[in-house]
Amino acid sequence: MLTPDDARLVSFLHGGFPLSDRPFAEVAAQLGCSEDAVLDRLQRLLSHGDLTRFGPLFQIERAGGRFVLAALAVPEARFDAVAAQLDAMNEVAHNYRRESAHPDQPGATPLNMWFVLAVESAEQI
Repeated sequence: MLTPDDARLVSFLHGGFPLSDRPFAEVAAQLGCSEDAVLDRLQRLLSHGDLTRFGPLFQIERAGGRFVLAALAVPEARFDAVAAQLDAMNEVAHNYRRESAHPDQPGATPLNMWFVLAVESAEQI
């Protein structure tokens, strides 16, 4: 569970990241803590799974690339193996478990694994 300081850091970083020689020191100064405290907090959030990734998010479409949200219906027994396969692909920005909104509806597809592909061109989709 996120502490108030965790939430404040995540919220602050979600809006942008300083481009400088010591960006974590800049973040720390703006949040009123030390650079080491910011780095330690981020490392803890990552190691505990509160954050799954910390890195840039590019506007790939502006560079000619493409993003695609995709979904699969993965049998529960294979869920972890399929997730590991997706995680190993550089093109997969992230993947996660999400159940279909109404899986019991007639004709509903039991989609349970969603992921984002980020590629350089439409042909690579």
